Amino acid sequence: MLAYRAFISRIIKEKNTQHEAEVLHQKKLVLENIKAQEEERKRIAVMIHDDIGNRLNILSLWLNNLDTQGDEVIKKNIYGQMSSLIDAARSISHSLYPVNLESVGLVLYAEELIANLSHKINISLQVMPGYEKKDLFVEVQLYRIIQEFTTNVIKHSDATDLWIYIKDYSQNMAVVISDNGQGFEYEEVKKGMGIKNIESRIQSMNAVHKWKKTFLNKGSRLIVKIPKYHEFPNQNSTD
Repeated sequence: MLAYRAFISRIIKEKNTQHEAEVLHQKKLVLENIKAQEEERKRIAVMIHDDIGNRLNILSLWLNNLDTQGDEVIKKNIYGQMSSLIDAARSISHSLYPVNLESVGLVLYAEELIANLSHKINISLQVMPGYEKKDLFVEVQLYRIIQEFTTNVIKHSDATDLWIYIKDYSQNMAVVISDNGQGFEYEEVKKGMGIKNIESRIQSMNAVHKWKKTFLNKGSRLIVKIPKYHEFPNQNSTD
């Protein structure tokens, strides 16, 4: 009996230790997520201050001098700066939240992203017939995944082509994203924020995914399967 009690006590102690380790791990994940959000907010704040703020100051100076000689040249410069300012504001808006996705849907919004990146990489989007508009939460997460994957490819893989495949099945939806870049070893990059952001969004949809084993200069591939029917506890939080 003493030996049995000692055995049970050891098992309980090990389970408690394991539970404490899991709780600590979760706290670290939350902390990392908060830090990442703060870094993103800082990046956007700096972008607004240094880019848009400076341009508005320049426009203000030019507007104060419209009654001087060379008005047409000044007006031309103002119009040029205004156009650039609008593009910059739109870019910032997109980085914060895909504001028009709810009205136009995932497919059209993804096509707009592709058009904006066409000067950097060739992207092919194939949506199989029968695709049905999804819950806003799902479409926002899918857009963010496509956006994050594409950004990582452009930054790190030296790829020239990227393919996006979307198809509805009776019980789930499949999304496949692949490229022809250098590829990567999952174990070496899984702790990076890009991979974490993608996988956290996949988990938020109660979906399953797989990174296909990649080889040098053969590219990478992400396969995601999202349940077609699912109740989301946080539908009001779409990003």
